[in-house]
Amino acid sequence: MLQPIHIRSIQPQDATQIEKLYGQSADHLRALGDNSNFLFDASSYLQNGFGESPVFSGIVAEKENTLLGYLLYSYTYDTDAASKVMFVLDLLVDQNQRQQGIGRALMQEAKNIAKNQGCKDLFWAVYKYNTLAENFYTNLGAKKINDIFFMTLPLDPT
Repeated sequence: MLQPIHIRSIQPQDATQIEKLYGQSADHLRALGDNSNFLFDASSYLQNGFGESPVFSGIVAEKENTLLGYLLYSYTYDTDAASKVMFVLDLLVDQNQRQQGIGRALMQEAKNIAKNQGCKDLFWAVYKYNTLAENFYTNLGAKKINDIFFMTLPLDPT
């Protein structure tokens, strides 16, 4: 009998499996030409996702104690819409487990969480050459925003 996929909140003991899945994403994006540093690992997951002031939350999809995918998020505010929004930081499904509805299930659960928290939208970024991700999100009904772009201002280390 096939075991169903279970979606639950992230836990500290997921750190090693999250790091492994993140590595798959980093490899994929590098192959597309993304030159980011890709520094996220088990240590940063534990440091920034747990403790007194976590900066992100998340959910995982698992089957038989194996993580098949994860979605990390935080909340922010959209002044133009005067509403709270969920910012999806990262969505990753194991490359060997794709096309089984896992990403769709994670996004649906994120939508449910966001609605329960009073959010009006989910918002996220997609690397411009990641057509696989763009097509996935478009098929979910997401709309591409063409008239804004992200900027960054690095802070000097202190």
